[in-house]
Amino acid sequence: MIEVDCSQKSGSGTIVRDAVPFSVLVGKAIHLKNIRAKRDKPGLRAQHLKGIEASSQICQGRLEGAEIGSREIRFKPGELIGGGRFNWDIGTAGSTTMLALSVIPLALFADSPSSYKIIGGLFQDFAPSVYHLKYVLLPILRKMGANLDLEIIQPGYVPQGKGQIEVKVTPLKGRLKPLTLVDHGKLTEIKGIALSSLLKERKVSERMAEECRRKLKARGYEPGIEVLYDTKENPAYQRPSIQAGASLSIWAGTDTGCLIGSDMAGVPRRPAEFIGKRVAKSLIGVLETGATVDKHLADQVIPFAALAEGWSAYLIPEMTEHIEARLWLVEEILGAKTEVKDHLVRIKGIGYRRGRH
Repeated sequence: MIEVDCSQKSGSGTIVRDAVPFSVLVGKAIHLKNIRAKRDKPGLRAQHLKGIEASSQICQGRLEGAEIGSREIRFKPGELIGGGRFNWDIGTAGSTTMLALSVIPLALFADSPSSYKIIGGLFQDFAPSVYHLKYVLLPILRKMGANLDLEIIQPGYVPQGKGQIEVKVTPLKGRLKPLTLVDHGKLTEIKGIALSSLLKERKVSERMAEECRRKLKARGYEPGIEVLYDTKENPAYQRPSIQAGASLSIWAGTDTGCLIGSDMAGVPRRPAEFIGKRVAKSLIGVLETGATVDKHLADQVIPFAALAEGWSAYLIPEMTEHIEARLWLVEEILGAKTEVKDHLVRIKGIGYRRGRH
């Protein structure tokens, strides 16, 4: 049995969300203790619980002690990683994107194609925006050989959630390819989406986009930001949000294949102009470092690089606790090798194939 002290490194829910699917992939039971011990509200929250329940369901595993507030769980994975259609409702505004990130590695090695419908929050602080997942991470994973896509069905915000996405994944026929992004290259484009729900009369989307454009143009950039309004009469996607909310996401592409994103969600009394300014400033800051990934992509890609065949390498703008925690975890459970020198992260993947590596 694999023993993991979840108070190590960041002590965050990311360790829980990664450790359980990793145990499925390596086919070993796992014991997690001190779950989220460093957080103000330690133990499993709704989004973490649903994530590990989803992994268990996919492989028909057995969970012990998994409930809201649990600080210790045991998990024994089933023998096969099953494909098919799955539906999960987090029940809160917890991050649908974080749940998706937990199960996508399993879907890549499942016995048949997978479709995951997930209900919860799509845009909130302290979690990747669904736009970042769709327009930054997924294109990078496709470069590594993955065949997957994401559809936004309904926007969802804090505090009510009820947003919905669908992730579709075709299993790999072989191994993931390593990721090599060591040359920032020349900027080719900056795109983005300014979305607001039930806030058209206040012109929130326009105001976010205009301030973001103004800050970027002042530094010589020419962004193309799509302005979207989500209303009951004219939904931005298949269904309108059940509550007011907003999000601004932008991403930059370079001629060497880099994708670098920046985003922020709206919250009550957070001005649209503040969001536009902050998102632009964040992107400019990363671009000026010469990094080849943003700080979120830097940690999101780690599990996939650890499963790939051979060395992956990329330049990060800064070290974060999430990057540190994920590098530690892929060494502990998957057996990958990692190196960090200055801003260069290198990961030697295990060359995982379906049916255990």
